[in-house]
Amino acid sequence: MRSNVRTAILLYSLGLNLAIGAPAPAINSPQIVNLRIEGATKTIYEAPIISRGTNITTASGGTHICDGTNLGANANPGATCTTALNAASKIAGFGFDGTYSEDFQDYFITSIGSSTQTSTQFWGLLLNYQFTPVGGCQQETKAGDEVLWAFDAFNKSYFLRLRGPLVAKKGKAITVKVTDGSSAVAIAGATVGGQTTDANGQASVTFNSAGLKTLKAERADSIRSNTIVVVVT
Repeated sequence: MRSNVRTAILLYSLGLNLAIGAPAPAINSPQIVNLRIEGATKTIYEAPIISRGTNITTASGGTHICDGTNLGANANPGATCTTALNAASKIAGFGFDGTYSEDFQDYFITSIGSSTQTSTQFWGLLLNYQFTPVGGCQQETKAGDEVLWAFDAFNKSYFLRLRGPLVAKKGKAITVKVTDGSSAVAIAGATVGGQTTDANGQASVTFNSAGLKTLKAERADSIRSNTIVVVVT
């Protein structure tokens, strides 16, 4: 996971003009999004990633353009949710597969890493915690978007979102909060840092040693949360 973050930070050093408040990007300019891929039993990828509209190849679907113009979804080509997935797979070294529909001009993702769809469990795609209304090659992204590929997404009740302080003192509790990213509803009964959230979605977490600590929330009926990294002194 940390290697993913280091790689993503290096991408920023390329000097791309993607800062907030910068002029509107050119057609099909590279876009940096926050990509998270939650597999059946673990997080496959979680870090910023840069991509642009391009051809994508899968074993089951072959090679096709994936730039947001698929099926006329957007007038101009650009980076998409699936190009973000494709770029991350190359950097992090995990595979993915998907069939291709000529009717939709898009891929149906069937596996990422070791998590492969079944007759009842499928991969779902969310942009900024909302299910996308179109496929991953039709859904264009902009800088700073939150892209989530989630296994068994359609059978889950919530898509957990974790927030909390990014610094803490050793031996002193901090309060973190878990909500449903799609609705902002507080989530009780989620585990994070060995603690369980209350009716307000909050939990108190204490670190007994200094260093960089990671926290992630989970609940059996939900897609696990984003990671927060806490600097403990």
